Amino acid sequence: MTIQDLKDKNLILFETISGSRAFGLETENSDTDIRGVYYLPKENFFGLNYIPQISNETNDITYYEIGRFVELLQKNNPNILEVLASPEDCILDKHPLMDLLKMEDFLSKLCKDTFAGYAISQIKKAKGLNKKILNPIDKERKSIFDFCFILDGQGSVPLKKWLSENGKIQDKCGLIAIDHTKGMFALFYDDSQTLGYKGILQHEEANQVSVSSVPKDESPEAYLFCNLDAYSTYCKDYKEYWKWVEERNEDRYNVNKSHGQNYDSKNMMHTIRLLQSCDHIFSTRLLQVRVENRHELLDIKAGNWPYETVIQKAEHLIQSIEYHYPTSSLPDYPDLEKTTKILIEIRKNLYEEN
Repeated sequence: MTIQDLKDKNLILFETISGSRAFGLETENSDTDIRGVYYLPKENFFGLNYIPQISNETNDITYYEIGRFVELLQKNNPNILEVLASPEDCILDKHPLMDLLKMEDFLSKLCKDTFAGYAISQIKKAKGLNKKILNPIDKERKSIFDFCFILDGQGSVPLKKWLSENGKIQDKCGLIAIDHTKGMFALFYDDSQTLGYKGILQHEEANQVSVSSVPKDESPEAYLFCNLDAYSTYCKDYKEYWKWVEERNEDRYNVNKSHGQNYDSKNMMHTIRLLQSCDHIFSTRLLQVRVENRHELLDIKAGNWPYETVIQKAEHLIQSIEYHYPTSSLPDYPDLEKTTKILIEIRKNLYEEN
């Protein structure tokens, strides 16, 4: 079933403009997002062909089956609550039965998790992005060799440097682990290569140094420290960084790069908006979709706020939510029994009509 099928068969119960235009944050380049609610033909609903959601290819037009819509409202899903609370000037079509779904029957303290919880996860993501932008990782991957050092007096020198300065090659080295230490090895050298030393690394992709069998009468040339913890952290950061590079939206990244604030400004604008909505819910028991600080939020989107200032504003809003949460008169959860009965009433009316 397609969106056109919903229209041709007159199955749409609710249709509204959503996203930036509903929030009052649209610009000349903004798309027009459409969200809506539909019901299925009787044979689909009572048969095996239940379809909970229908979208176009770009997902900027999405309709939810009435049962799925109510289910998401019961879970206090921010996007779905915002659809129900659409400003009047955004509503394109509305079946009278949709008036049975009232915001006061759904808003609950769950919003702390769904609104603020999601926003906090985005703040953590922004901090990670900030770190990635400020600390790019070279494409040429380091090996564990780069995390090995030779003790030298009260300090150390990189293993590569030590080998070069002493005219030695790693294949002729043999290591034995030093008891009761972590990452410490005695390093032996066999210039004749008759003792069967395995070298420091058996191959470039090795994840740890090699140890050898060393005769007891051999004397170590030096002592080596291998920082395995640092190497493990580097491998994790390398994988995450280049995965991010491969998957990032280049257009958005270039915008963020151009304003030089080292964070995804559009994402952080919506994060602040979500936190504001949550704070407003707990202080007033109302969900306000259209923002009152359009210019401030668009200023954040434009990258005119330093990263630290945006984070500070987010943390202030989180503190306000935490303050209002315990004393809020909102219920802990929506009344599932009541709202499910409303859904049943809507469906009975729809299918009795047909």
